[in-house]
Amino acid sequence: MRRPGLDCQVRPLLKVVEHRPWPLPAGPWVMTQTWHDLLFAHWPVPLAAMRPLVPAQLALDTFDGQCWAGVIPFRMSGIRGRGMPALPGLSRFPELNVRTYVTHGGKAGVYFFSLDAGNLSAVWAARRFYHLPYFHAAMSSKEVGGSIRYSSRRFQGGAEFRGQYRAVAEERVREKGSIENWLTERYCLYTVHEGPVYRGEIHHAPWPLQDAEAEFETNTVASAAGISLTATAPLLQFARRLEVLIWPLRRAE
Repeated sequence: MRRPGLDCQVRPLLKVVEHRPWPLPAGPWVMTQTWHDLLFAHWPVPLAAMRPLVPAQLALDTFDGQCWAGVIPFRMSGIRGRGMPALPGLSRFPELNVRTYVTHGGKAGVYFFSLDAGNLSAVWAARRFYHLPYFHAAMSSKEVGGSIRYSSRRFQGGAEFRGQYRAVAEERVREKGSIENWLTERYCLYTVHEGPVYRGEIHHAPWPLQDAEAEFETNTVASAAGISLTATAPLLQFARRLEVLIWPLRRAE
């Protein structure tokens, strides 16, 4: 059965491609999601410190000679497979990822150290079909007085994030060559499973970013991955909403 509402949402998005660093992937997309109230919090990390933490098959991507570690809290909704309805209890939940940036085969992308999710079924599916390091966590994301209050505590190991964040400037797309563009305009993820490198491609419009401020009460999700965050203030960007299409994981050539 066709879903005209979803088709109307996806078709225009597939035509917004001028910003992409390479063409849309071959073959059909398999999942759509909407990301809400997302904070990009980034810290510089020396290349020598990052290299042992990332599989050797992946080349580290740097900006002005530095690697960057990101702690990214947000929430998702409208999660559904192509041609399928959103399933009650499975289509919306918070997610928190810890990541850095890599390249492989000429395509710059994201490498995840961990992804916490507030839905056990989603954790199982992402581990099974995308070979990603997902963890089940008790999570909450709510807006109070213009700020997003966010908390996450991992059931396995207890890695925790708790804080609040808010936008402090108008929304705008960042120009190519800026660090904000470099950190956010990434159209694939990489994972290494039993030796080979796999790539998962995504598509979305350019990120509508806003400068942000944040207070972190607890943040141990990076150290749980072996990353020592510097004492310098992080680079902070906020995005209210973004529609995303996802393709199946494929072995990278």
